[in-house]
Amino acid sequence: MSATTRRTRRTAALLLGATLVTLTATACNSTGGPSVSTEAKQTAAASAPAAGAGGSAPAKPADSKPAETKPAESKPAEAAKAPAKVGDTIALKSTLEKGNTADVTALKVVDPAQSTNEYLTAADGKHYVAVQFQIKPTGAKAYSEAPWSAAKVIDDQGQAYGPTLADTKAGPSFQTPTNIASGETGKGFVVFEVPNGTKLDKVQFSLDNGFADQVGQWKLG
Repeated sequence: MSATTRRTRRTAALLLGATLVTLTATACNSTGGPSVSTEAKQTAAASAPAAGAGGSAPAKPADSKPAETKPAESKPAEAAKAPAKVGDTIALKSTLEKGNTADVTALKVVDPAQSTNEYLTAADGKHYVAVQFQIKPTGAKAYSEAPWSAAKVIDDQGQAYGPTLADTKAGPSFQTPTNIASGETGKGFVVFEVPNGTKLDKVQFSLDNGFADQVGQWKLG
């Protein structure tokens, strides 16, 4: 038996075990229906209030006259925020553990992606797509899951595609399981097999090995 075959079988067994444990826990602990999060997390610079040269809002002159009272004007409804795109970070949380939260970023999409193994390639009429994610646990819990099982891509017709065990030349895949201490970051690719000619529209990721109620979604293109 080749090393590649042994690795594939070992990874599949680990993923199966993680899936069964998560399914059992979800059945016992689910608190609500799923939701899709498309809002990117704001950076500190973007959310800070405007300040004067000295680091604070400019003071009002002492001899200035009171501002004239003007009738209230109706303001147009706030424009809808643009959905998160590749490069943006989405704050995600677990359904099963309160302390399990993470900032997840979809860093890069490689389409098509070439396999690193000449004997493990996409089926006829299909090709590989690799998506690189960055995961940073933000709660008390370390991230110890299988990112391989937590992501999917969706085409412009609404068809979803799950991951495959292939490794590609786009870059290193996540290990199974992946362990990241709270406050630290980890990166890796997740690979998908899609039909040739497919126009991908979105990529999704969630915690709890893909079974969390909250799902992060990034718009492609």
